[in-house]
Amino acid sequence: MGVLNVYFILVVLFLSCGAVMAMKENDRIIKENNCETITGLPCVLEAFMSIFETRSISNKCCGELVVLGKVCHSALVKRTLENPLFKDLSTTTIIAKSIQTLNNYLALIDSPSLST
Repeated sequence: MGVLNVYFILVVLFLSCGAVMAMKENDRIIKENNCETITGLPCVLEAFMSIFETRSISNKCCGELVVLGKVCHSALVKRTLENPLFKDLSTTTIIAKSIQTLNNYLALIDSPSLST
């Protein structure tokens, strides 16, 4: 019985360390790429509202978020999902939706109606 408890504790520690390392990895990516300084808070909020609450995003913010790039976009979304407020959300669904949203930004920026 004692051996079982030791294995259980080791598994819990291993899983906890993995979660902490994932959090640190997202923070490292955000810091190294200056993700939080590339775009303004209003546009970040618009982006997250479009991902988490299916709202639209302005052309101005769309342009800023394309400059932000996929690496920063993904790291910021993943870090947001680490917040206990979002624990009930489907991580895979939100990440897929964030990729779709970023692709929509790219398509909107490449659209001829914006370049004229």
